[in-house]
Amino acid sequence: MTSSKRRSTHKDHANVDAGKVYAYGTHALSEALEHAPHAVRKAFLAPNAGTKQMRALLAQHKIPTSELSSARGAELVGRDAVHQGVIAVIDPSALFTPLGELLETLDLSKNPALAVLGEVQDPHNVGAIIRSAAAFGLAGVLIPEHNQARITGTVLKTSAGMAFRTPLVSINNVNTVLARLKESGFWIYGLSAEGNVPLTKEAFAAPAVFVVGNEGRGIREKTLAACDISLSIPMHPRTESLNAAVSAGVTFYAWSAKHPEWLA
Repeated sequence: MTSSKRRSTHKDHANVDAGKVYAYGTHALSEALEHAPHAVRKAFLAPNAGTKQMRALLAQHKIPTSELSSARGAELVGRDAVHQGVIAVIDPSALFTPLGELLETLDLSKNPALAVLGEVQDPHNVGAIIRSAAAFGLAGVLIPEHNQARITGTVLKTSAGMAFRTPLVSINNVNTVLARLKESGFWIYGLSAEGNVPLTKEAFAAPAVFVVGNEGRGIREKTLAACDISLSIPMHPRTESLNAAVSAGVTFYAWSAKHPEWLA
């Protein structure tokens, strides 16, 4: 799985709102410095916080640092955040890779998989989906601009740093992108409680795209119609549905079981 990420004005790269988010904790900043240092704009460190390696990487990448007081930490991320004396200012737009650039890195003969978020509103779900995508070897997560939770400090925290490792793509229109991916040879799977193909019965014998819908409404009707197959997850009758992030994780695992080479 590629970890390539760099800011670009390539035509495939949808406009991402300028701004900043805060990643906090030793693990989060370590992941950012190891895998996406270009996204780190500044670091705040308490006097005895951070590792020698972290401080060396900050110096190596010429990232400005300031001393972090308890009052400043509370101001930046809230009093309840366990930041361990480490807070980083992240430019979320720098975490995105253009779609065309990502596709160029993929060998479709090896049947890679991508995830597409379709109006997933809860940042905890977004972070958990990114984490599961990384855990099960997906090649990237595509995130639309509109009606969708963006990359925030909560997303970064919930992803356990995987948002800095997993290729993320900002897209304008889900249906347009799905059509492009179909033309490239991907099969499009929509995750739906009313899906006509049980997850356990699908062979995943082609490059795959998994569309994860809104927590309440699911996948939009036109988007579901654009999918080649709608997948359902067999469940005990006492349970009507699963959380969006859990459904995604179960699906990604089922796909990875058929493609263990992507876990290497």
